[in-house]
Amino acid sequence: MSRTLVVVGHGMVAHRLVEALRAEDVDATWRIVVLAEESRPAYDRVGLTSYVDTWDPDALALPGADYAGDDAVELRLGDPVVEVDRASKRVSTAGGFTQDYDALVLATGSRPFVPPVPGHDLPGCFVYRTIEDLDEIRAAVRRAREGKGRPAAAVVGGGLLGLEAAKALRDMGLSPHVVEMAPRLMPLQVDEGGGSLLRRLITELDVTVHTGTSTDAIEADRGRLCAKLGNGTELDVDLVVFSAGVRPRDDLARQCGLELGERGGVLVDDTCRTSDPDIYAIGECAALQGTVYGLVAPGYSMAEVAAASLLGAQASFPGADTSTKLKLMGVDVASFGDAHATTEGALEVVFNDAVAGTYKKLVVSDDARTLLGGVLVGDASEYNVLRPLVGSELPAEPAAILAPEGGGAAVGVDALPPQAQICSCNAVTKGDLTSAIAEQGCDSVAKLKDCTKAGTSCGSCVPMLGKLLTACGVEQSKAMCEHFPQSRAELFEIVRATRITTFSELITRYGSGKGCAVCKPAVASILATLGNGHILAGEQATLQDTNDHFLANMQRNGTYSVVPRIPGGEITPDKLIVIGEVAKEFGLYTKITGAQRIDMFGATVDQLPRIWRRLVDAGFESGHAYGKALRTVKSCVGTTWCRYGQQDSVGLAVELELRYRGLRSPHKLKSAVSGCARECAEARSKDFGVIATEHGWNLYVGGNGGALPRHADLLVSDVDTETLVRIIDRFLMFYVRTADRLQRTASWLEELEGGLDHLRAVIVDDSLGICAELEEAMAQHVANYADEWKGVLEDPEKLARFTTFVNAPGVPDPTVSFRVEREQKVPVLLGVPEVSR
Repeated sequence: MSRTLVVVGHGMVAHRLVEALRAEDVDATWRIVVLAEESRPAYDRVGLTSYVDTWDPDALALPGADYAGDDAVELRLGDPVVEVDRASKRVSTAGGFTQDYDALVLATGSRPFVPPVPGHDLPGCFVYRTIEDLDEIRAAVRRAREGKGRPAAAVVGGGLLGLEAAKALRDMGLSPHVVEMAPRLMPLQVDEGGGSLLRRLITELDVTVHTGTSTDAIEADRGRLCAKLGNGTELDVDLVVFSAGVRPRDDLARQCGLELGERGGVLVDDTCRTSDPDIYAIGECAALQGTVYGLVAPGYSMAEVAAASLLGAQASFPGADTSTKLKLMGVDVASFGDAHATTEGALEVVFNDAVAGTYKKLVVSDDARTLLGGVLVGDASEYNVLRPLVGSELPAEPAAILAPEGGGAAVGVDALPPQAQICSCNAVTKGDLTSAIAEQGCDSVAKLKDCTKAGTSCGSCVPMLGKLLTACGVEQSKAMCEHFPQSRAELFEIVRATRITTFSELITRYGSGKGCAVCKPAVASILATLGNGHILAGEQATLQDTNDHFLANMQRNGTYSVVPRIPGGEITPDKLIVIGEVAKEFGLYTKITGAQRIDMFGATVDQLPRIWRRLVDAGFESGHAYGKALRTVKSCVGTTWCRYGQQDSVGLAVELELRYRGLRSPHKLKSAVSGCARECAEARSKDFGVIATEHGWNLYVGGNGGALPRHADLLVSDVDTETLVRIIDRFLMFYVRTADRLQRTASWLEELEGGLDHLRAVIVDDSLGICAELEEAMAQHVANYADEWKGVLEDPEKLARFTTFVNAPGVPDPTVSFRVEREQKVPVLLGVPEVSR
């Protein structure tokens, strides 16, 4: 008979507990009942600020958190537990539901701390903790923007959460003020030197900082709020956000008589058991040996310890890694180990470069041989190799590690001891990874992630996984396929340097065999990028995949879709009428897409040229929905219509789409231009996105909304249009030249050695001296662009490809069946009777 485990709460740590238990409890000896207060399953609360980029709660959802298909887990949402009866071992919820338990885990997390400031409960005062909190803040911002001028906000708290809140408010178009009682920002993570630089860098990003002062009162003032500070400053703001820390939610423990920590929290031992042996507590509600940890990594460790204990294993808390690494408004901040040098005899080695905007400090033992901790501000590139070395002997002199010429190069992955923790989120050590490589045959980063879970949470350790594979002697093949030993980037350079124009010549000189479905389309894309004529001309036509072969997307029923280009989503009434007439004449199903285009579905191959003729004559051209090329540049209405618009987003979107149309690339490209920080065009989920500011444009790169969504990173700020276009030219051509086949810009940027900083150095600072060359390559593309649909219509030889097919006019194939989709009619010319679904 299975026993019943009740989990109270369903945040990230509770979900990790359920995952860990189910992974080991294959016979389902525990039936798990999860009782959640929130109305949605567990989500990534650490990444809460990214919600402002998309306003899509699903983007934060944790995989598998709804436990669909797992009969051993029951999840009840929106019904919090209000009582624990330890005598009868039963819990009761606010909705009247009761559940008996054999074991109980409290995972109730924490609540925001709101200082008892007079006026803290006035309308316009908020906390920053949940998706619902951000939705309320967003609504308040909308109301504030209805007035004149740029709204302002005060954030009470200058720690990690406070600066996250300030970033979110700035991204919503407000002018934030950050108020911190301590003499510096992020006082728990950085020291005085790091805090001083952090303040300067944050201030340069349009955030006003007030440190060493309190918030004494908040008063209503003519429809706004007045925040009165302890130093006499008065801030006229539209809303106030409290982000001054958290307190453990230990109400249920108090109610049922469990022992508590001196400063709150449910007191637990190293096995995460409370004073009641049948009750555990994990995460931010737990006081482990009296200490409450407010980070997710210790919470995950507690979840795994509790899961092991529930299965009868001997497990104890391994200790907390309180290291943090984050990017606040584009500013790197990291701290690890004994960052404040509290260890007796500790020495501090500091490198402070005010000109470069970097601060680096290592804390070492009194003999300068053992690393105890450190602080990095402005540049945290050494974090991944330094943090695992905490407690170990340094491989070089501290000064050599920090100096610019060293740049962390003195510390390699070989220097890390086996017990060094590479992935702090999932407690994966170097030894775990080397064992997976040697004993389980993990020969790629993807396999290491699947096997050990390293790199599957925050992802900051992923570059280390690749370095570890190399250090272990694993040769990671760059071969395109069995026919080409070179990578796509290497083949691109070969074709560019030798001016080879055909696949046959390339494979004869640099490959072997006849090619395959992997290398042929990839080489076809390279040839098209370098301007080798129409993709259906001569031998190139035989290289294309199905979609490119017919310049249209094949659908599941064997028909094709037609997507004309509509730059920036801007279209005339006459062109709309033509699309309607074409769809009606050919019986096509029409749909307005999320990318501001109109798809027409259900065309047969023989119909495509006739459809294109109607569209081309009306001024349309191919929208390249079928190709690995630029798809669209979305836009909001910008200054054309919107009262919040700061720049002409429509005009820029049209300009960019017409400039980059037809650019063949390793994968599809999507873009957007938003006219203000309200981000209606969702630019930060695109391969390259642009957001208007008061002073120009911000450019974001490397985002995508695929299977693993990634928000784009800020590359440059407040640039004029000419500079913006020049940098986008460089970005796209650099990506086209160096990415692997079918690699989106998001994964390309994540795997790029040096990441965003290296990209910025190459295409903004011209560190490799290739920017002029990249710009010239783009200029050639723009000058040589020709519409692929029109190219077919003007060439009888190409047109012939669209006549011989199984469903050609007058020759319906009896083996091909047609179904009506959403009441759309099957074309009469096929001779197929109309049917309904």
